[in-house]
This record gives sequence, C-alpha cells and structure tokens, in this order.
Amino acid sequence: MDAAAGAEAEPLLPPRSWRRGRGLWRAGGGVRSAAEDGTAADNDLYINQAIVFIEDAIQYRSINHRMDSRSLWLYRWYYSRTCQWILSLTITLILALAFIEKPSSLTVTSDVRYRPPAWNPPCGLTESIELLCFIVFVVDVSVKSYLVGWEEFWKNKWLMAYILTLVVSLADWIVSLSFFCAENVRIRRILRPFFLLQNSSMMKKTLKSINSTLPEMASVVLLLAVHLSLFTMFAMLLFARTKDGQQDKEWVVYFRNLPDSLTSLLVLLTTANNPDVMIPAYSKNRAYSIFFILFTVLGNLFLMNLLTAIIYNQFRGYLLKSVQSSLFRRRLGIRAAFEVLSSLKDTPANAQQSYVSVGALLRVLQKVEMDSRCKQAIMRSLKICSCDHLSAAQFQKLFEELDKDAIKQHPPSPEYQSHFMQKLQFAFGHPYFGYLGNVVALANIVSICVVLVMDADKQPSERDDFFLGAINCFFILYYLLEMLLKILAMGLNRYLSYPSNRFDGLLTVILLVLEIATFAVYGFPHPGWRPEFMGLLSLWDMVRLGNMLIVFRFLRIIPNMKFMALVVTTLLDLVKNLRAFAGILVVVFYAFAITGIMLFQGAVVPLGNTSAVNTTYDNSTLRCGTYEQLEYWPNNFDDFAAAVVTLWDVMVVNNWQVFLEAFSRYSSPWAKIYFVAWWLISSVIWVNLFVALLLENFIHKWDRRCHREPLSDIEYQRTVELMFRDVLEEPTEEELMEKLHQHPHLQLCR
Repeated sequence: MDAAAGAEAEPLLPPRSWRRGRGLWRAGGGVRSAAEDGTAADNDLYINQAIVFIEDAIQYRSINHRMDSRSLWLYRWYYSRTCQWILSLTITLILALAFIEKPSSLTVTSDVRYRPPAWNPPCGLTESIELLCFIVFVVDVSVKSYLVGWEEFWKNKWLMAYILTLVVSLADWIVSLSFFCAENVRIRRILRPFFLLQNSSMMKKTLKSINSTLPEMASVVLLLAVHLSLFTMFAMLLFARTKDGQQDKEWVVYFRNLPDSLTSLLVLLTTANNPDVMIPAYSKNRAYSIFFILFTVLGNLFLMNLLTAIIYNQFRGYLLKSVQSSLFRRRLGIRAAFEVLSSLKDTPANAQQSYVSVGALLRVLQKVEMDSRCKQAIMRSLKICSCDHLSAAQFQKLFEELDKDAIKQHPPSPEYQSHFMQKLQFAFGHPYFGYLGNVVALANIVSICVVLVMDADKQPSERDDFFLGAINCFFILYYLLEMLLKILAMGLNRYLSYPSNRFDGLLTVILLVLEIATFAVYGFPHPGWRPEFMGLLSLWDMVRLGNMLIVFRFLRIIPNMKFMALVVTTLLDLVKNLRAFAGILVVVFYAFAITGIMLFQGAVVPLGNTSAVNTTYDNSTLRCGTYEQLEYWPNNFDDFAAAVVTLWDVMVVNNWQVFLEAFSRYSSPWAKIYFVAWWLISSVIWVNLFVALLLENFIHKWDRRCHREPLSDIEYQRTVELMFRDVLEEPTEEELMEKLHQHPHLQLCR
C-alpha cells in the first residue's frame, strides 16, 4: 500500500495557481507542480497520459484508472497485443480442457453401442495446465485491481466475483489432487465460463440488459404457466381413465398422471409432438381437436409471440444505447487528453482559454497506437489548419476522424498506349463481362444438376464419366480465361482489391489444380471413360469436390442482386459485430453441458445390458418414437462433445420430448427440470433475443441503403459502432467535465 500511495502522490496536473483560468486542482502545501519545477519528466508524464487517454478513446475503454508513470507503463503493457493474446489463449485453453479431461471426448463416435474406451489423461496432466491458467488469471486480476485503485476495487462487483471464482477453483483443484483425480464432481468446471464472461465488456452489458428484461419476461412466463396449468387440469378431466381399456390410449400414452400431462402439453407448446398427442382422442371423437387447437392458438401463437415482442421491445434500443455509451467514452477520453496536454509547461500563464500546442499533439500522435488511416487523416487536417494551437472544440473535431466510415478506394486500372489494348480493357472491364460470367456459372450449375439426376441410380460401372469430365474441363478453362482477361483489363492490384475477384480467383486456381491432377491420374476424357478403379482417389470423388466448389462460385451473383446483397451483408454484420451474444451462448452451453455430465454421465446404456434396470424395452418390443427405436444413442452426456450436441438437438426442439422421456426413464423423473430449463434459456430467451437483434440490424441497414446511392469504386467498411452514427447525440461540455471531475485519479475543479 505504501508503494501505491507513493505512485498516487506523483503530480498528475499542475495546480491552478500557476496559470489563470485553468481551473485545475491545486496541490497541497509542499508539493511542487510541473509548471514550478519545469522538469522534462513532468512533461513526459503529461504526454504519456494523453497517449493512454487517446488509446482508451479508440478502444472505448474507461479512463478511470491510475495515471502515474509506473501505472501508465503497466496499463499499456497490460493492453498490449501480446498480453491480450496470452489472456485470450489462456481462456480458450482452459475451456478446451473439457474435451480432453475425464470423461474424454477423444473417440470417433459417441454412440454407446459402438464407442471404444476413451483415452483419459493421467492424473496431473490437465491439472498442471489448469494451474498455469490460474496463475495467468491471478496476474490478470491483480493488475486490474491495482490499475483501478483500491477504492474503486471494492465497488467493482466483477472483480470481486473474479477473485471469488479463482479462490473456489483453486480450492477445488487442491481437492482433486488430494483424491488423485478420482472425484466425480468438479465445481471448477462449471465456473470456467466466467473467465470468458468477465473479459468482455460487451457480454457484461448484454447480461445487464437481459437482467433488466427479466421482469417483463417473467410476467409472460407466469402467464404461460397459468395457461399450461389450466389446460393440464382440463386434459386430465377430459382424458380420464374409463372402464373401456381400448378407448384409453390418450390416457395411457400422454395423460396418465400430472407430470406426464404437464410434459405432454409443454411439448405441444413447442409443436414438437403435434399432431401425435391429439391423434388417439381425435380418432375417437373429432370434437377433441378443439381442445388441442385452442391450447396451441393461445399458447404458441399468442403468448410465445408476445414473449418475442417483449424481448424485441426491450432490445430495440439496445445497440443504440450501447453505441451512445461508447461514443461518450470516446469523447471523454479525447477531452481528458486535451486537459492533460493543455497543462504542459509551455502554455503561457496569462492564457484566458485552455488550448493545446500542435507540437505536443504531434508528439502524442507519433507514439499512440491507432489506425494508420486515421493518423494520416489527422495529420492532413493539422497541415490544412496551419495553426499553432488548438482549442477544445478543434481538438475534439480532429479526432472525429475515428468515427468516420473506413473508405476503401480501389487502385486505378493500368493505362495502355495501344488502341487495341484499350478496346480489350474496355470490353473485359465492363460490368457486362461479369454478367456473362454469372450466366456461364449458372449454365455450369444446370449441367451438373442434369448429370447428377441422370447418374443418381446408376452403378459406378454403368456410368460414363466422359460427359461430366468434358463439361468440367470446358467450364474450368472458361473460368481461367475470365480471370486472366480481368487481370489484363483491371491490373493485378485492382483485381485483387475486390473480395469477389479474390474469391473467384482462388476457386479457379483450386479447380485447375484438381483438373490437372485428374488428367495426371486418369488421362484425358474419352467416350466410355470409366476410371473409378484407377489410382488412389476415385474420379467421382474428385469431380464431386470440384462441383461443390463450382456451386460456391455461383455465389458471385449475390452482390449484383440488391435485396439479396442486403440480406447477406446484414447476416455478415451480425456475425462480425455481435460476438457478445455468441459468447453468452457459449457460456450457457458450457455450463449446461458440464452440469449434464455431472447428472447423466453413464445413464444411457445400450439394450441388452443387464445394468439397464430402468429400461422397459428390449430388442423385440420397441415402441415407435422412443429414444431406442429412433436410435438416438449418440445423443448422451457421457462426454463434453456429446453433451454439446445433445443440448443443440434439444435447443432446436424437434423431437425434444424424446430426450425428456428417455432421460427421465434412465435416470430420474426430475431430469425433466434440467431439459425444460435449457429449453427456456436457449430456445425461448436466447433465440428470441437473436431474432430481435437481427430485426433491428436489418431494418436500420435497409433504411440507410434506401437513402444512399452506392458508389462503384468505393467500399464502405461499416462497423456496428458506425451504424447508428447519424442518430447519436453528442455529449455536452458540462457532461464531459462533470465526468472528468468524478475521475478517482484525476482532479479538476472547473
């Protein structure tokens, strides 16, 4: 604590007394300011502070951290690419241990009937890797705690939870070693996703938004529960057991008792067992269909869609709020940099207004890590300005370059002197030449479909591969010629600057290599060509691989179709910019998979095994639609990989009632709670959340595309931070200064 106190005592900003109008905090008696002692070390401190503030602004980071020289060095070291890469690798490594440690997923199949014994690492191997990961996390939380300051540390719930998670994990690790890795329950495995969660600010914001949505969702879920309970009672009354056992199929299969009745209607809420659940009663009397139709309309069409609407309404402004917060952080970081640079000793003492010298800003720009495009743009603006000092407004305006679209301009085409070459350049550089390539790609797809349909039922010995080999050779030669002509017209640099051309060129090269390999192994095509039994690789396999690549090549038509291009770019933006939601899904998947292993590992056993005491079926009497009859044996919780796939199958909700019934029978009736909880979290909450964000992203992008004409030679590389740039509100001077006054390590009074 003494070292920390000494670091905090180092001067951050000079006192107000040395310059009028600055409004900076006056240091206590006996502590000299930077202006008074005039040392170069103090100026270097202010420069380094400005560098860190600008880098915080670029990365949308909080500026509430220690600002002394030693802490600034540690801060930049912590956020360096190397340290962040090590931290990300450590998180990935500790999460990936679930595939290797006991029960290991290192088998070809997860089918309990054919799965060989899995290799399990010796005790101490994975535990040693865990210990290394824990050491990295201890260093991580220690550095974070020190940089924010001890007062802020006690207010930070995430850091407190981080330390608690590490303590529990280390204690559980010690217990594992004391039992020689033979314990069945390892609590630390469930806690591992927290390391991923705490390292992403976007994931934290998303969880906060989901938490604020829970009261609204809870009201609809409660209404669903009431709806389910009422119809369950009606069903038990309608389908009660009668004297005629032949007419009790509905009761026997679906409504024998309260748990079975609730389960049957809950599954019907997802339509997974429709119309199976209705057929026995409907066969007896068509009037029974009214009950099931009414239940489905009220529950699935009204209440479930109402839940989607509530989630969408809550998250409709989620991205906008998040980007608004990010914009405020950026403006605050830039303003903080202005304040420290305006405190340099070369500022006149009689200055009535704060300003920054251009020389000081240039010193900062030389050391700050930022995109070269933005740095060059700021340099150009400074040259155009041709002034020696910058006010706060001018300083802030310079860094608005960070908020602009990244514009990619393609290199110019080569200039040919020959009139003939100019004509060739015009012809093969024209968009119509690209349209011709699309038509040829379509013809290629059609020809492949015709050949596949004709040869679908033929034996390999009956097929004549001459036609397929000939048309593939023709089309590949055309693609090669098209690529060369485009390079001739556009030049290599301009050709490679287009992603679609790189995609086409790469596929063309791969297809050419495959074709040459085919000729080398099988010779040239000729009538009666049947080379399936020649060489190490079947010609049919090689041609099939080539044809799949040709189908991918047909995707080149997407940019030429406006609406299709809009849909595809929306999906790509969602994948690139909404990683936080995918991260939360990974966290939930991981936690439920580990829990499922703890609950159901070894529960499913193949038929005929004498240990299957809960199994009521044998090989000769398998009821239709059961786990055994559908051969769902690979879907189990015997290892981590199998558990993840099983959870995915339940998340899709198709036939998820099979898993409910099977694991209730193999383990315990209480197993239904686990699967219902997973359905609620994954299929109801997360999928609806994804739909809401997809709608918002698509609608906003559609509105922008309708009001902006595309430019042929310019590509806008827009991120999610820039999507809402035109509707964001700029923070006011008062808001920025008020936030700066609240900085725990930076004291201002104006």
